[in-house]
Amino acid sequence: MALFTAIGAVLSLLEIPLLGTTLKLDIANVPAIIGGLAFGPGAGCLIGIITHLIHALIYADFVGALMNIASVITFVLPAALLYRRFKKTVGLIAGLAVGAVVSFVVVVPLNFVVWPLLMGSSIEAVVGMMAVFIIPLNAAKGIGCSILVFVLFKSLGRLLTQNAR
Repeated sequence: MALFTAIGAVLSLLEIPLLGTTLKLDIANVPAIIGGLAFGPGAGCLIGIITHLIHALIYADFVGALMNIASVITFVLPAALLYRRFKKTVGLIAGLAVGAVVSFVVVVPLNFVVWPLLMGSSIEAVVGMMAVFIIPLNAAKGIGCSILVFVLFKSLGRLLTQNAR
């Protein structure tokens, strides 16, 4: 779990800013999702939380950490639970799809709370950013992380789950 947390923390440094906004596309949740699939939902959530707290301490970005923690928890829990229930490729695909959707459904509306309260933006500004930045970013993050996790977990999953026992 420590190795997955370290990998996630390093990946969190590789942010891709979107057109001069504070929104960033990142893949730091990938190790947490893989950890959740291999070691269980609690382990995956813990990996993700610690990853984003490390990032917050490095960059003093506690608002971003809050959003990323919400994103990783809402992705890891359904993905890991469905994978544990159904196993094999069907469980993996279902878990990743449901995890991406649940994360999207939670994090996108959370922007209406975070941006006005913690960033000082107006509701109108958030509405303006929804179609241009927030919705596409969160959709891309869910799809991109799902594809990366699928490819990596199909390659490493057996090794990880055997060592987890």
